[in-house]
Amino acid sequence: ALALFMVVAWRVTYLMRMGRTCPDLDAALFFDPDEIRGAHLLTKKKMPATPPTLNEIVRLIAQVGGFLGRKSDGEPGAKTLWRGLEQVHAAAETLRALRDGLG
Repeated sequence: ALALFMVVAWRVTYLMRMGRTCPDLDAALFFDPDEIRGAHLLTKKKMPATPPTLNEIVRLIAQVGGFLGRKSDGEPGAKTLWRGLEQVHAAAETLRALRDGLG
């Protein structure tokens, strides 16, 4: 169990750091299309015409996890990303199931 927790913690921390240091990277480098679409669905935001950046998706995921995103709030932390990723992964699995056989 500890090894699994370490992998999850590493991914959350990696996304947090990359979102801060390289915010303009393409989000598709870090997330699959269902995760990106799930983040947009959970926050009730429309999918943009252009590919979203890493920072945009990290902020959407953090908003799902409780990040408010006000001007003075700074960048999202590991806890809000972790909470948001849980829900985004569930949404992505639902989208995959609908696409692959139930829908």
